[in-house]
Amino acid sequence: MARHEHLTAPGAVSAPEGPLAHQAPAEGSWRFSRDTGAQPSLGRMNGSVPVQATGTWLRRLLAFIGPGYMVSVGYMDPGNWATDIAGGAQFGYTLLSVILLSNLMAIVLQALAARLGIATGRDLAQACRDHYPRPISLVLWLACEAAIIACDLAEVIGTAIALKLLFGLPLVVGATLTALDVFLILLLMRRGFRALEAFVIALLAVIFVSFGIQIALAAPPIQAVLGGFLPSSEIVRNSAALYIAIGIIGATVMPHNLYLHSSIVQTRAYPRTEEGRRGAIRFAVADSTIALMLALFVNAAILIMAASVFHAQGRTDVQEIEQAYELLSPLLGAGIASTLFAVALLASGLNSTVTATLAGQIVMEGFLRLHIPDWARRLITRAIAIVPVVGVTALYGEQGTAKLLVLSQVVLSMQLPFAVIPLVGFVSDRQKMGAHTIRPWLKILSWAIAAVIVVLNGKLLFDTVMGA
Repeated sequence: MARHEHLTAPGAVSAPEGPLAHQAPAEGSWRFSRDTGAQPSLGRMNGSVPVQATGTWLRRLLAFIGPGYMVSVGYMDPGNWATDIAGGAQFGYTLLSVILLSNLMAIVLQALAARLGIATGRDLAQACRDHYPRPISLVLWLACEAAIIACDLAEVIGTAIALKLLFGLPLVVGATLTALDVFLILLLMRRGFRALEAFVIALLAVIFVSFGIQIALAAPPIQAVLGGFLPSSEIVRNSAALYIAIGIIGATVMPHNLYLHSSIVQTRAYPRTEEGRRGAIRFAVADSTIALMLALFVNAAILIMAASVFHAQGRTDVQEIEQAYELLSPLLGAGIASTLFAVALLASGLNSTVTATLAGQIVMEGFLRLHIPDWARRLITRAIAIVPVVGVTALYGEQGTAKLLVLSQVVLSMQLPFAVIPLVGFVSDRQKMGAHTIRPWLKILSWAIAAVIVVLNGKLLFDTVMGA
């Protein structure tokens, strides 16, 4: 195992090094385990961020802040934007309760992913490799790679649309320019994992502030907004509302986020002991919960903005990102509204660059033990994503990219069961998790969430294929 060094702040602790440092509590329970203990997730970045062993709860939490915010990026991608805009424009504030429910589901699943990574010393890809026979592992790897490419596809489209809205660049040119972000990734990775986190958090702040200003300009009625967070029978009775509600839930939990989160929580240098893992799980769950509440605000803000600006003025036909951009300033009477919208979209696209690259690296190394340079991994993934965007835009125009965006969400939905079911199964297994196995009530809740997500994603896929 490559030895890695890092500066440790006063009062901070470092992870012990050597093969035993990364072993799971119950190593023998992994049927096909080979060399995971000798090859920790993310290599040299594993255990590279110092944590505080003493001090106040808040001071110790700050050392763990970061991974949750990187995961939250996946909950604000262009696929979510399009669904939230359509939901707000057509049904006002009614679907806010669905956004709240889907976000609570995401909080539970991401907490499970963090627990798996910390308790076993494995990310989800490594856990699958060590638990399933090789043919099944290869199928899971291919499914996950398809999901990452689909996510990257949505990022390319979102970034290209943002560049067009801000600078007037054609979509084909904007999509091609996104290949240059490989240099940004290389620069950030050379500066350490904290640099990656700082970049992501800074762009999340841009998104947060942008939508905060837009909500202030829209001035929605507070009582109607709060009422939207209460479940309504209209969601079930109205087939169109139900379809969008399923889309919101289906697009919320991103499969690659579960692989990503289970790995990046291990960048913290918490003691690889039972007590150290227990404390790390508490702080990691707090980090992801706080970050996903930010994602809840952003998704709710998009829907609230669409409801107060479009639905309130009878524009229930608004469904696409570009339509929303063109109508925002005229309807709000503020020229800055559309610009802020496009800036937030660009920030979302750039953020996804970082997380998609990391997820791809984690999945490839975890399933295949294949290590390739970061720049090569990024260029391969991005090339696969750019080609269909450029081709569809050239052949079918900009309406084709909108349909491609929907297709990317369907591909993500198809892969989700392949990530959720193994995750819940692993954290429910006492032989694998030891003292960190989830409690019975959480086990029941987790399987219920998994069942709901699988069923709703299946229905969304069926309806999309059948043209419902």
